[in-house]
Amino acid sequence: MNQKETFKRTLTGIVVSAKSSKTLVVKVDRKTMHSKYNKFVTTSKKFHAHDEKSLAQEGNTVEIIESRPYSKLKKFELLSIVK
Repeated sequence: MNQKETFKRTLTGIVVSAKSSKTLVVKVDRKTMHSKYNKFVTTSKKFHAHDEKSLAQEGNTVEIIESRPYSKLKKFELLSIVK
């Protein structure tokens, strides 16, 4: 690698919407511990990702990686389709 290594976030989630051209909406779930009740709570967040060839469809499990900003919301791109 280069002298200055860059670490990009990779997230795995489910495609919620693939209606826009070259854009996916991916819902990423993560479990966090509740501060008061000490139980695991599932929190989810939606990320917009760039899909150049429009390969992914709704319901697919995909892996996205952090990239340059494509637009106001799109800051991730499709890395691979897991399932």
